[in-house]
Amino acid sequence: MTDDLAAVLRHRLVEQLVADDELHDPEVRRAAETVPREVFLGPAIYRPSSPPGVTVWTPTHRDDTPADVWLRLTYQDRTWVTQLDGVLAEEAVGPVTGGSPTSSSTLPSVILGMIEQAGVARGKRVLIIGTGTGLSTAYVCEVAGEENVTSIETDPAAAERARKALAEAGYTPTLITADGLRGHRDRAPYDIVIAFCSMRYIPYGLLQQIKAGGTLLVTLAGWGSGYGLVRLTVEGDGVAEGRFLPGYTSFMIARSHDRPPHGPFELLPGDERPSVIDPALLDDWSGRFVAQLATPSAERLGTGAEQILLDVATGSQVRTRTADNGEGWAVVRRGPLDLWTAVENSITRWQSHGSPHVSGFGMTITPHTQKVWLDEPHGPSWELPI
Repeated sequence: MTDDLAAVLRHRLVEQLVADDELHDPEVRRAAETVPREVFLGPAIYRPSSPPGVTVWTPTHRDDTPADVWLRLTYQDRTWVTQLDGVLAEEAVGPVTGGSPTSSSTLPSVILGMIEQAGVARGKRVLIIGTGTGLSTAYVCEVAGEENVTSIETDPAAAERARKALAEAGYTPTLITADGLRGHRDRAPYDIVIAFCSMRYIPYGLLQQIKAGGTLLVTLAGWGSGYGLVRLTVEGDGVAEGRFLPGYTSFMIARSHDRPPHGPFELLPGDERPSVIDPALLDDWSGRFVAQLATPSAERLGTGAEQILLDVATGSQVRTRTADNGEGWAVVRRGPLDLWTAVENSITRWQSHGSPHVSGFGMTITPHTQKVWLDEPHGPSWELPI
């Protein structure tokens, strides 16, 4: 009875994704109809609630939940967090206030869409960076064949959890516990590399593990919480180039690319002047991405007129607010880097080209540089920190 309900709910979810124009490839659809997502949620998940000012994460255990309720949770098109700050949900002793997700089962529409966008097909050799719960790896095994799939997870506890889930579901790909940003040379070269985590830049050694003509699909991100999903084609001369894709894809940043930890910070006095741009532009998906390109080592806090940028390397800081007279905005800056001027210049360039979505951008990688460009490869560009 439970298996029948799971099959019905899987089919219903697939039909929803097809109707929403999220799913197209027949083989990817078959994978979505086949893979039992409930196995990959494991023994427990964290369910969020949001009282004012904070998120509270409550562990919800499969064994304590009626089977039909668990399955209906499973086959929602949503992300379920399975690990907070390195603690798996089944190991939590009670609700957690605050905390940062460190592993999750990403909503199926995003995973399946990326598998389609990457061009995964039978016989293609695929490297997956960020095994997570193992769900994405199972989908790729169904489409490409498990003998062609290598999947890397950096967190040992998450990796072991995924290994057990994949075995329970009947999949035996090559599983590696290591820093996925280094790839896995023993199984290279790959036709396709898909990252289910985000990166500040593309490690060149990873690029060298992809065949000429192969594909790298990765979310470019940073400490300013800007994200863009880019599909790169690797050329034979050590160059990769491609465009950012439509939509709004975000992933946890790879742990080796995450910002250094810092303690409490104090906003100190500094030089004040009017702001050329509305700070709330950093709340816009693409505006935030453009600002991040200009200030790659700055962490962003705040919202609306009250934005805060903190540069991790130099201690430089910026804060914005509505001007005292209520007209326009003021910015206070301190430190060796003029962060807000860099943001203003970047946003102004973007606006002069019509303020396009991130999909208006592209990326070029050479052995010496990595740059993001607007409109076309010789258009306005920003170099990444490599």
